[in-house]
Amino acid sequence: MTIDFWSPIKLSIEIALVSSIVVIILGIFLGKKMSNSKFRGKSILETMFLLPLVLPPSVVGFLLIVIFGRNSPVGRGIEWLFQQPIMFTWWAAVIAAIVVAFPLMYQSAKTGFQGIDKDIEDAARVDGAGKLKLLLLISIPLAAKSIIAGAILSFARALGEFGATLMFAGNIPGKTQTTATAIYIAIDTGNMQLAWAWVGSMIVISFIMLVCVQLVRD
Repeated sequence: MTIDFWSPIKLSIEIALVSSIVVIILGIFLGKKMSNSKFRGKSILETMFLLPLVLPPSVVGFLLIVIFGRNSPVGRGIEWLFQQPIMFTWWAAVIAAIVVAFPLMYQSAKTGFQGIDKDIEDAARVDGAGKLKLLLLISIPLAAKSIIAGAILSFARALGEFGATLMFAGNIPGKTQTTATAIYIAIDTGNMQLAWAWVGSMIVISFIMLVCVQLVRD
């Protein structure tokens, strides 16, 4: 009972942590870039960034299979490099979590950067601050609330990902079985006691995440 119960939770947290690190880096970089940029096709590019928010999880999973499957150039390249396909692996679950969590981080970071007084950044540039120094010492601290809120929401989204993960990474106990997929299997097999235990744990974790977001924003 103990092993069966904690394994999916531990795996979900590990996947959410790794995917959140990637999402935070990408979200900050692209959020800052897009907040100050004006170019033809920007709205289309941003729509693509946000698309996973509105797409059904099955569609996201299907697209991941098409892009990273064994019949695609990307999939064949990965299989040649690592001597195994990426589908139905731990990394497949991480990729699925990154895709669905990225829009939340991107939108939060972009909103935070857009709220910065540009005179402060201009003054830092006059004082000789380069792009990296400006980002790390001026822009990120001033947009910290939005960035932290986005990071927490992204972690929570990655933690609860189900559809795309099930299609792309599968449901292999101890390897790709997250809490969300474990709940589905527990219900399907009639093990309601175990399902309720996992549901309760996810509610508690999600509640704590939302409380943290509210505290940051306040």
